Amino acid sequence: MIKIAVIGASYLQLPLVQKINEMGFESHCFAWDNVDSVCKGIAHFFHPISIVDKEAILEKCREIQIDAILSIASDVAVPTIAFVADKLGLRSNSIDSAIISTNKFLMRSCFVKVGLNSPKFFLIDEQDSLTLINEFHYPLIVKPTDRSGSRGVTISNNQNELTQNISRAVSESFEKKAIVEEFIEGPEYSVESISEDGVHTILAITEKVTSGPPYFVELEHHQPAKLNSLLEEQINQVVISGLNALDVKFGASHTELKISLKGIYIIEIGARMGGDFIGSHLVELSTGYDYLKNTINISLGDKIEPFQKNEGKCSGIYFLSQLSSHLLPFFNDNTEEYFKLVEKKMLSTELEEVLDSSNRTGYFIYQNDTKVILNEG
Repeated sequence: MIKIAVIGASYLQLPLVQKINEMGFESHCFAWDNVDSVCKGIAHFFHPISIVDKEAILEKCREIQIDAILSIASDVAVPTIAFVADKLGLRSNSIDSAIISTNKFLMRSCFVKVGLNSPKFFLIDEQDSLTLINEFHYPLIVKPTDRSGSRGVTISNNQNELTQNISRAVSESFEKKAIVEEFIEGPEYSVESISEDGVHTILAITEKVTSGPPYFVELEHHQPAKLNSLLEEQINQVVISGLNALDVKFGASHTELKISLKGIYIIEIGARMGGDFIGSHLVELSTGYDYLKNTINISLGDKIEPFQKNEGKCSGIYFLSQLSSHLLPFFNDNTEEYFKLVEKKMLSTELEEVLDSSNRTGYFIYQNDTKVILNEG
């Protein structure tokens, strides 16, 4: 039987494990055994090894003779996947590509090198001086170099805020470093794509709604984004250039960007599916394309299915928090008369302030003929 290693066992990996099982393959999950390891009871085998312990995972994968290794929606897993795949001759992006695509400073430097629009930025840790600040204009975004899910991301309007926010970002960073960059005004979008031997296919562009300053936590995602054909083509070309710059050749990828009056700015690219159910759910709901299945096939060295967009469907997700308390009726009542409810989950009855993605207390996913707009009031 074909054996597939999944790095991570949280709710993010659950759709992947379920798809592997559905395809008739043997699933092996690697992660610490804790309350977040929801895949433990779903995967055929669970291995209690940290996802960053690449040597131990390599040893176990060699022992069980896995045929593929992958993860979705997890930046932390990407270097481990590349390392194990390299040692075992499995299909994956290179180790260098994995390192660059999971470090915001290295990634941003790479974009500048090939001439892609990028916010003005610099690297900092708590011991560094702030002399470079004189060359920048507030507001400034501060973020850890190596985290995702809006963790540690803040906006600073003056030096006092900047000093505090740098400390916060550095404390959240695995390597204890942060990146400071000028704030780009404009709407936010993300782009899901799939790559096979360096050939990139754009699958969907997602419209994003965040909590705004100071933390910019994502509260809504909607597909497809309403864009004119010229702008959509420009976005596609920018994303492809970004993927090539990072040497992403295989598998799923998730690009976040902003569109300002000065052009299209890539904020970051992850060599994995978008989280927040964007890759695992929304792409197939809005396009009809089985993103999970084809990502698995790439890791196995199989050909992917050609992409043929299923026009006329929209999908999206709403997250519940203090800022979106107006959504509560849609968690309590039957919504089928308004739209098709694909999945709904209430994580807590206490609505929290959103400091990062972990503070969101519920969500629901929809599919509809048009975008579902649920404004407050």
